[in-house]
Amino acid sequence: MSIRSERKEEHLKLAQMFFNKEKYNSFDQMHLLRPALPESKVDQSVLATEMFNKSVSAPFFINAMTGGSKQSLIINQALGKIAHQEKIALALGSASILAKEKDQLESFYVARNEDPNGVLIVNVNPETPISAIKQTINELQADALQIHLNTVQEIAMPEGDRDFIWLDKIKNILDQISIPVIIKEVGFGLDQSSIHLLKENGIKYFDIAGAGGTNFAQIENARNSRDVSYLEDIGLPTVVSALMAQKENVNFIVSGGVCNPLDILKGLALGGQFVGISNVFLQKFNKNGFEGLQTLISDWKDELAALIAIYGKNDLASLPQIKKYYDLQLKNQIDQLI
Repeated sequence: MSIRSERKEEHLKLAQMFFNKEKYNSFDQMHLLRPALPESKVDQSVLATEMFNKSVSAPFFINAMTGGSKQSLIINQALGKIAHQEKIALALGSASILAKEKDQLESFYVARNEDPNGVLIVNVNPETPISAIKQTINELQADALQIHLNTVQEIAMPEGDRDFIWLDKIKNILDQISIPVIIKEVGFGLDQSSIHLLKENGIKYFDIAGAGGTNFAQIENARNSRDVSYLEDIGLPTVVSALMAQKENVNFIVSGGVCNPLDILKGLALGGQFVGISNVFLQKFNKNGFEGLQTLISDWKDELAALIAIYGKNDLASLPQIKKYYDLQLKNQIDQLI
């Protein structure tokens, strides 16, 4: 197994080791005002929507996790099958490894093979050669491309990059591919000035991936001979990042610390078009296998439809109208930053 594949396997093991389903985050400091008399009924059909011109059964999806190793092949095959059966979108983990290790394609392709017509999103870093990106998109018949911004992870990573001059590279990728491009953080949150700059340079879709879920500084610090644990707390809370994206009036996905259907509703109420979930789904698969994860996703659809009803709404478009209020700590951050 190559060094890159070994790193992928390490990431999976450390994500499991550090997973804490009770972890407190900004969603816990955000509240939605519920009408006692909602005048609504539970109807799962209200969840159905479109993502990149394809129908999906719900506004949440399996967000980027892994790819490029033996274990990730097993995981992506299961995720592809679940995405197909539940009719939800799937974003694959970083495929940048394919620029140098084309033999790892199968660990990504298994997902498309299991879900030939569903929404599949490919993920790369800004340094990935355009030829490799085009080939990966073509091989996987991708519906969209995530370009991840992971400066904090790279600094914490012992073998990480130190050159973050990326804007021109992002613009070059945008100019040369025909599918939608999503700029995605990896758990430290997109800030408003970066969203604005990227929007001014042609980016139309964003995945804010705020702090509160998987912490890649923590994961990389566990692999590092130096202690860089101080990097673990410099992320932008998901709720704050979402409000920044909302203020910039862009199309955005809410992810980062989503633990349950109420968090999904909060993400949609913040203006997110979709909500992405990664580690909660990964650890459910690790613990209870394929059937356990599929059951969880099916249950979450039922529960999200019920939540929409008890908050007095009958469609996805009206969810941002739900009145929100915040605990003082989060409110102070919002007042200072937005």
